[in-house]
Amino acid sequence: MTAVVLVPGLYHRSEHFAVVAERLRTTGTEVVVPELHRGSLLADTAAAQAAIDALQEPPVVLGHSYGGSVITGVRGAGHLVYLAAFVPDVGESAAGLGGASPQLHEAISPGPDGSTSLHPDRAAAILYGDCPEPLAAWAVALLRTQAPGCGRGVPERHSWKRTPSTYVVCAQDRAIDPGLQRKMASRCTEVREWQTGHSPFVGQPDLVVELLQELLATTTSRGRGEGVTTAR
Repeated sequence: MTAVVLVPGLYHRSEHFAVVAERLRTTGTEVVVPELHRGSLLADTAAAQAAIDALQEPPVVLGHSYGGSVITGVRGAGHLVYLAAFVPDVGESAAGLGGASPQLHEAISPGPDGSTSLHPDRAAAILYGDCPEPLAAWAVALLRTQAPGCGRGVPERHSWKRTPSTYVVCAQDRAIDPGLQRKMASRCTEVREWQTGHSPFVGQPDLVVELLQELLATTTSRGRGEGVTTAR
């Protein structure tokens, strides 16, 4: 297995994963970061599915935050990674599981068309509070507006029930309560806990790269010896 799909959370762009993607590519890993924010969970899941389907073999698929709802609905992953992410079961949505923290709710600014954006000063502390100020400012400047309703979307399928999965709890997270993360993590095959904020792909990309490389190696070994479990 030599491919990775990185699925951003709400308000985030593919560029937020630029350092992780570049470091993986230098080792020969194919990396795809689909652009989401297509107006609904169904549309975002279709974008992630198209990225998976375009690859020659089952990839490791990472979903961050809301991206967990997205990767829950895909088929054909070799391994799922939930990074401070939602893990919905049947009939559940990210919002229904607990959604954003009170701090993140306070940072949300509604737009006249129903879309939302994040107040820059508050977003820096909540999403990138463990990052140096210039790095946090760079990440905040990339944030985009978000169409309404995505967090209330319910996945049509539940890939974590069939596909090996790793949950990463971000113990200093201010956007999704770490206690909620630990509860959702119990649905996954294995759990890691990092002493990071909500967005380690910005503040500590080496952690993300090392985890993905480890999973690529172990999933390849398992695939050669026993066959890779997928949800196709």
